[in-house]
Amino acid sequence: MILDTFRLDGRVAVVTGAGRGIGAATALALAEAGADVAIAARTAAQLDTVADQVRALGRRVVAVPCDLSDLSAVTAFAETAAAELGRLDIVVNNVGGTMPNTFLTTTPEFLEDAFRFNVSTAHVLTRAAVPHMLRGDGGSVVNISSMMGRAAGRGFLAYGTAKAALAHWTRLAATDLAPRIRVNAIAVGSVLTSALEVVAGQPKVKAAMEAATPLQRLGEPWEIAAGIVYLCAPAGGYLTGKVLEIDGGIESPNLQLGVADL
Repeated sequence: MILDTFRLDGRVAVVTGAGRGIGAATALALAEAGADVAIAARTAAQLDTVADQVRALGRRVVAVPCDLSDLSAVTAFAETAAAELGRLDIVVNNVGGTMPNTFLTTTPEFLEDAFRFNVSTAHVLTRAAVPHMLRGDGGSVVNISSMMGRAAGRGFLAYGTAKAALAHWTRLAATDLAPRIRVNAIAVGSVLTSALEVVAGQPKVKAAMEAATPLQRLGEPWEIAAGIVYLCAPAGGYLTGKVLEIDGGIESPNLQLGVADL
């Protein structure tokens, strides 16, 4: 019986950044749990691969290639998903990220771009989805934040600030949208995605990161996807405004960028 509470049959989810990594793993996990999914990312070929895998699980899928830094495209994505799949119940704001930068080279524009890509995109997609969710049974929103939103490390000023903002946006939006729509987030640690390949592909760097992680390894995308399924399903129905930490137990960055003193 308890496994039934992790089912998402009859639900429709939208997932951003779903061409690879955590987003792709999430789309497949939600589909395996019974949801139909709409997926968005820049690269059409990657979306097509994920869409084929979703169909193989017996679920409907809508793939929307678009630039999610364009907020009008984000709104259009939500409307397309609702029109083609008939409803919206789940929003997974996965797209985001910012390249490391030093303090003096972090311009106001760089900082604002980080906020826009990590926070504004999540706000715009959720705002567009809420009317559709309210026409149904309510729903669930999950934001992908980061442990860098609560920890300090050199080179991560823009990224960490944006992810901290997204975590608190989660708490505030949960208050605004309760009781019919739940809003939670996951603070992700170092996960083996393509974004981490540039460092994790270096054996010495990877070994150092693993040694600095209490669980002595890096995370896998499916482990984040499993947390998202829990937060979206009836199993997680008594959670809102929370940030679930799936980070291997780290309390400080396990990647040191070697930024020198000024």
